[in-house]
Amino acid sequence: MYEIFEELLKKHNVTPYRVAKETGITTATFTSWKQGKYTPKQDKLQKIADYFGVKIDYLMGTEKETDTDEDKPYYALTDKDDKDIAKELERLLADLESSEALAFHGEPMDEETKRLFAISLENSLRLGREMAKKKFTPKKYRD
Repeated sequence: MYEIFEELLKKHNVTPYRVAKETGITTATFTSWKQGKYTPKQDKLQKIADYFGVKIDYLMGTEKETDTDEDKPYYALTDKDDKDIAKELERLLADLESSEALAFHGEPMDEETKRLFAISLENSLRLGREMAKKKFTPKKYRD
């Protein structure tokens, strides 16, 4: 099972540390999972599956990944898009963090709120990229 997790890490060009930071799952959990000490509980597996956009059954190795390039619409995000979005998100969050813009009424945001904000920002970047592809992809390259 951990092998599938490692494949997803490579496919999405992320580290276990980043997944841990963005899902709230400790890196110790991933280490124990890799060593075969135990399998993460259902709620943690769901967070991991949601992070990578797969089903828990795929993560557990009981179901194959169903998306093929042929099934995807022309505006679907590619691996390059994912990498670009990750870089942009990292840059935006670093800029916000350095300028202390992440605050409510002068009080710094707690870590959970920052995590939720990062997820929302990433979703906005993804949606914006898809909308741009829909709008600017020439008709001859559309399905």
